[in-house]
Amino acid sequence: MSERVGIEVSLAVAEAVGLCDVDVVAAYPITPQTHIVEHLSELVAEGRLDAEFIPVESEHSAMSACVGSSAAGARTFTSTSSQGYALMSEVCFIASTLRLPIVMAVANRALSAPISIWNDHADLMFARDSGWIQLVATSGQQAVDLSVMAFRIAEDKRVSLPVQVNLDGFIMSHVIEPLFLPDAEEIKRFLPPFQPLLRLDPARPITIGPVGMPDVYTEARKAHDEVLKASKAVILEVFDEFAKQFGRRYELIETYRVEDADTIIVAMGSISQTASTAVDAMREKGLRVGMASICLFRPFPAAELAGVIGRAKNLVLLDRATVFAGGEISGPVALEVKSALFDRGLSPKVANFLVGLGGRDVTQQNFEEMVERVVTAKNGDLPPYEFINVRE
Repeated sequence: MSERVGIEVSLAVAEAVGLCDVDVVAAYPITPQTHIVEHLSELVAEGRLDAEFIPVESEHSAMSACVGSSAAGARTFTSTSSQGYALMSEVCFIASTLRLPIVMAVANRALSAPISIWNDHADLMFARDSGWIQLVATSGQQAVDLSVMAFRIAEDKRVSLPVQVNLDGFIMSHVIEPLFLPDAEEIKRFLPPFQPLLRLDPARPITIGPVGMPDVYTEARKAHDEVLKASKAVILEVFDEFAKQFGRRYELIETYRVEDADTIIVAMGSISQTASTAVDAMREKGLRVGMASICLFRPFPAAELAGVIGRAKNLVLLDRATVFAGGEISGPVALEVKSALFDRGLSPKVANFLVGLGGRDVTQQNFEEMVERVVTAKNGDLPPYEFINVRE
């Protein structure tokens, strides 16, 4: 068992990626992810990582380089945030449809305008339908461990899809935590050498990504959809194998005190830690409250989530991104949760709150207020969503 070390989470993610023996890192700096690729460039420059580090002129170019290197059979990594992710997004759709197992860390940050370098989940949400597997870390340790598992998941030939590991910008990326860092031998036992499903090879020429005429495009979309759905079984396998080797178990839905809860808070990312503290405080007051944190957002674990929260009387659904749908439907997380429940005939009382936008603090008191709001409201009285902690 490795010993804990005090290290910034971004640097720890970079160390873990380096131990995964990546071949190519193509990256462009943007706050707050810069420390990840900056440290990887140091590992390459110091000779600690035998890889090609490609400094490019934009995030669009970074993902383009990643597509080329992954298609050529190289284990490939990049990282981005916010506006950079938006610029990169055109090529992200290509990477997923071409079944290229690129791994990307996303240090989540609000989208402009107004310009904000602070955390929310706007970048995670606008890319949710790009065909990538989306993992969401709750802690620095989980960000490190998911970064290792991401390569194993992406490169499994039953999957062969790109994977993004989301970690909250600044709140997580720039915090120093006591973390277990795996060593190289442990990683070698867990992560086999990369054997690409498809590979560009001058000796055996093939075409990847030609024009899709109407008579093939629908079939390509369906094939992509099927493999993304099937990836959930592989993700569960990898989580289980990681737990057996490293002793740290993760679930698609992480839970806290939900077994007898009348009211469950559904969260995602580092805010889940504050939610857990609020749950303890409310329990001391006699309220049966629990918390469920979504670790896998794509493919969405609807059955698993419904199994955890479906028995609750009240749900507090947190969204850290605005929906901009005219005020008549809920935020993106809430929409997914409501769909999962509706399709299974479940109908708890639901309140959706937009919180933490642009890095605004969400306090224990805010959680208590949200729980009170849903518990005391009558059915039909709750709007599709409410902004929380807004200045008058």
